[in-house]
Order: sequence, then structure tokens, then C-alpha cells
Amino acid sequence: MAATLTIQGLEVRYGDTVALTGVDLELPAGSSLAVIGPNGSGKSTLLNAIAGINPPFAGTISWGGEAPALVLQSTSVDRSLPITVRDTIGLGRYPRLGLLRRFNGNDGGAVAQAMAQLDITDLAGEQLHDLSGGQRQRVLVAQGLAQQSDLLLLDEPVTGLDVTSRGLILDVIHDEVTRGNSVIVTTHDLDDARICDQVLLVDRHAIAVGPPDHVLTEDHLVHAFGGRFIKVGDRLILDDPHHHHEH
Repeated sequence: MAATLTIQGLEVRYGDTVALTGVDLELPAGSSLAVIGPNGSGKSTLLNAIAGINPPFAGTISWGGEAPALVLQSTSVDRSLPITVRDTIGLGRYPRLGLLRRFNGNDGGAVAQAMAQLDITDLAGEQLHDLSGGQRQRVLVAQGLAQQSDLLLLDEPVTGLDVTSRGLILDVIHDEVTRGNSVIVTTHDLDDARICDQVLLVDRHAIAVGPPDHVLTEDHLVHAFGGRFIKVGDRLILDDPHHHHEH
């Protein structure tokens, strides 16, 4: 199976500061990758580099399909911004449309399908700023799906969400992989990382990459997180008090 994404010798800097270095990986089509590490370890930096927002200082990133769809975490929305759920999701079509071409039936169908997948069809006419944090996150994931890329990048998509939103987004990840697309998701949750095909553990540099059982070992986690995890029987549970998000 041809690789959707290949990264070799990646280093990303902000000015003179090295944000992430030493990343080498190959993500085959129809598979998932969890990127896990402490706060500030370079997880979002990696997604931004893959999406083309932060060009590499060194190394290469290549993929064999449409431009990746990047979905950021939900944040508060300015109440003066008048944009509906449907229009927000429709923005995901502009990478294909350009700024001048009008929506057609295919575009409308992609938006409708994305809303159905996230169970937000009944919210289509609602203002984005009126939604709960979980609902807004589902809208943003639907926007990513509407782009119809074969590579979906999700930045901590289920952190702090309600059970319903969390379950729907995890189902989307599974469905995308089943359809032959690839998904990269950043997370602080070891259980979420374990359900992916591969895991990349980072702390400003790549510590380990490979199958979950190979990467999520006690030695690797101590290297990345220090003492910020708890061992309960055979289970390791992250305890990172510096990781907070507002929704």
C-alpha cells in the first residue's frame, strides 16, 4: 500500500528555538497515528508543519494526495461573528473551490454528509457562538471532513468533551481509516493513543515511533513525562497538571 505521508529528518524552528526535531515516520494509507507528549512538546507543531503552516527548517514532508485537512481545538467564538454551523462547515470546501467558484451540488453534499457524521444536522442554522464546546468541536471536525482530504489532522479533538461528542469524533476517526484515508491525532490520553495503528512519542524530539505496545512503555513514558504519570497495577495513567484547556 502506497504511503500517504512520509517524513524524513524533520526539524521545525521558531526563530532560533528548536520546537521539534528528529522526526522520521511513514504513515500508510488507511491507517492512524497518535502523537503524544507533554504540553509544549511539539505535537501541534508537527501538525502545522504537515499542513504547510510551519515550513520545516530541515527535512522533508511528502504525501500522495490532496492537501491535508487540519482541525484545531475548539475555542470561544466572538459573539459579534455572525456565522452559522452550515457556513462554518462550508468553509472546508474552499481549498477545492478557490475564492471565486460558487458551491455546487457536490459541495452541498459534502457539507450535508459531514454534518450527518457528527450528528449536527439539526444545528445547521444555529450560530456557531451559541453552541456548547463539544458541539463546536464537532462542527470543526465536520469542517475538516467536508474538505474530503485523504489525510485528516486532528489537534486534541476530544480533550475535555462530553461523552456524546467524544464518542462521535472517535467514530469519525475509525470511519475515515476504514474508508482508506489516514488520520493523525494529537492526544494526552494513553487509551486513545493505544487504539491507533501507530504512536509517535515526542518531547521536542522524537522519542519513539511504532506500534502502541512498542512506544507506550514505562521507560519511554518516563523519558517524555518524567514523574507525571501514575502506575496503577499494570496500567500507566498520565497525571499532567500543566495541561488545561477551556471549552
